[in-house]
Formats: sequence, C-alpha cells, structure tokens
Amino acid sequence: MSLKNKALLYNFLSFAILFIVLRFFILDYLYESTVVKSIVSALVTMIFAPKFAVLKNKEGTRIVMKWLFSKSIKKL
Repeated sequence: MSLKNKALLYNFLSFAILFIVLRFFILDYLYESTVVKSIVSALVTMIFAPKFAVLKNKEGTRIVMKWLFSKSIKKL
C-alpha cells in the first residue's frame, strides 16, 4: 500500500470515528432533526479531525499529521 493511500485511509478513519461519536453520542441531546444533527456533526468533524498528508523531502517520503490542538506537525 502506498503512502498516499495510507494517508487517505487515515483521513477517512479519523473523520468517520469522530463523526460517529459526535452524531450518536454528543449531539443526540441537542437537536431533534436528524438532518440538522448530521450537518452539524459533519461541520464540527471537518474542523476538529486531524489531517494526514504525504511529505516529500530530501530524506524521503513520510506521512505527517496536522491537528487543530497540536502546534507542530507530527511525523508518523
């Protein structure tokens, strides 16, 4: 599996896990409409989910992660 595919998979998994947690556990108490719950959960998840990318430099290619709560870019 290439690094780009791994980064894409990590992005999807982090988004999906955070979306499910927000959708079913946290936002269940705030809204009655399922459409509103889904839209609000998706928007909040897009902001708070970590972002994974492939970084190419002189040393080679690596997967890096950037997150809202982290000041630095973490290398995986």
